[in-house]
Amino acid sequence: MAELVHQQSKRKRELDADEAEASSTEGKEAGVGNGTSAPVRLPFSGFRVKKVLRESARDKIIFLHGKVPIGKVKTTVVYPATEKHLQKYLRQDLHLVRETGSDYRNVTLPHLESQSLSIQWVYNILDKKAEADRIVFENPDPSDGFVLIPDLKWNQQQLDDLYLIAICHRRGIKSLRDLTPEHLPLLRNILQEGQEAILRRYRVAADRLRVYLHYLPSYYHLHVHFTALGFEAPGAGVERAHLLAEVIDNLEQDPEHYRRRTLTFALRADDPLLALLQEAQKS
Repeated sequence: MAELVHQQSKRKRELDADEAEASSTEGKEAGVGNGTSAPVRLPFSGFRVKKVLRESARDKIIFLHGKVPIGKVKTTVVYPATEKHLQKYLRQDLHLVRETGSDYRNVTLPHLESQSLSIQWVYNILDKKAEADRIVFENPDPSDGFVLIPDLKWNQQQLDDLYLIAICHRRGIKSLRDLTPEHLPLLRNILQEGQEAILRRYRVAADRLRVYLHYLPSYYHLHVHFTALGFEAPGAGVERAHLLAEVIDNLEQDPEHYRRRTLTFALRADDPLLALLQEAQKS
């Protein structure tokens, strides 16, 4: 109880600080010249800047929520933006790739390992060093447990675009390709307990949820997406999303399903992996 009171008090202080910052910003925007002129209303007056992840390694991502004359705006600001960030948001042609199990082992996996992609921010969440106050549910089992947190793209103010992520505690499971029957207890826990937690917290039933994994994933630590069924979430298309219930069924029927199966996904024209896979498939 004392911890809950402390967290509530801390959250109130943060909100008060945000309000004070917003008020200060509006005050600066309201005056011109020496500050004695009539106030001016800029298009984004009252716009609020909130750093969602105060302690996370992802603190480059800042969300802006506010009202403008035509309605509400929600956007993402990345600062400082690297060349990789710029390339990510530039429009690029997409190409479908058919990756065999052999392609994954001989091309994709070595390429990923050569990138030295950091997922320390994931471990910070699992170790409660970041975003601990955002956890909706946790099964703490180190092998078959997970944490469930709202995705950053969801502001938690409406259920139409509900979006949560389950991140498994067990380390070393990079993606769908690593899954075997050994992981079935973990996957069943995520599906059942995640749906139950969302029903308790948000009153959204299991048959109104889309529960799936991405392949290729955006980061290589096993995680599962929970979205409102009517929400057209990014990456929910057939070329990337794999329903968790079907993943479980496939592993129950064939222990080697995801190690041997050919998987289809889209890659941007400038993605080095595209050239590597195309070259390997020519030979």
